[in-house]
Amino acid sequence: MQIDKLVTMANQIGSFFAAMPDHQEALDGIANHLKKFWDPRMRRELLAHMDATAESGLAPLVLEAIGQHREQLR
Repeated sequence: MQIDKLVTMANQIGSFFAAMPDHQEALDGIANHLKKFWDPRMRRELLAHMDATAESGLAPLVLEAIGQHREQLR
């Protein structure tokens, strides 16, 4: 899958969970969604993109969620 599509999809997920009043719940929700509904290859590609690119295009909330739950997403 193209990385631009993965970034867009991850940011859309982040936008949905950003509306939650509890910040930690939003972070957990993003990570759980990626783990539950994304193919492992999609998650690996997104993580590799984050590692290779300082400016990943991901929203700050998504970056924080992935950073906090990185091991769960591998």
